[in-house]
Amino acid sequence: MCSMSILSPRRTAILEFLRERIARQGQPPSLAEIAEAFGFASRSVARKHILALTEAGFIEVNPHQARGIRLVEQPGEPSRARDIRAELLELPILGRVAAGAPIGPDLDLHGHLALDRSTFSRQPDYLLRVQGDSMIEDGILDGDLVGVQRSESALNGQIVVARLDGEVTIKRLERGDSRVRLMPRNPAYAPIEVRRDQDFAIEGVFCGLVRQA
Repeated sequence: MCSMSILSPRRTAILEFLRERIARQGQPPSLAEIAEAFGFASRSVARKHILALTEAGFIEVNPHQARGIRLVEQPGEPSRARDIRAELLELPILGRVAAGAPIGPDLDLHGHLALDRSTFSRQPDYLLRVQGDSMIEDGILDGDLVGVQRSESALNGQIVVARLDGEVTIKRLERGDSRVRLMPRNPAYAPIEVRRDQDFAIEGVFCGLVRQA
């Protein structure tokens, strides 16, 4: 059985750093981020500490992934890792959504991200990465990951992910007596008028976002 007492104070701190980053951001830090956080002169110093934690049985490392560190639950200890996993929501990243002019669908699986359930106002079904700046006044920036809950309907004024003639965009929905418009939140962009002859569907509603450093 592994015990925290076999670790030096520095390696104990690195292990806690790994746990906190995985719990907060859903993925482990890179070697460069570990080196920066602990003031190491190079990534090779961080790599030596990670190797030591691996040999001690606290973590596993997939050498084929840039962030391939995985925590190993320790027998006989309170299951902090299990508690953290219960609080996390694992979501697929399904590609891009345009915050600008609509872009073609890019909904192949791009991986998964584990996030704290409190990140979102409602529970999303998947994440899309934003491309463009048409929603900046709603705080949605280029490169953000937006959580989307699948829905074929939405309320007037809600932020939606919509498909228009096979292309996908994120905008505010505006319904009038005889028209539907997709409204940007950047004065540099014009509203998108949805014509009756266009193929239009709401794919889902916006639940919140994740901004990765």
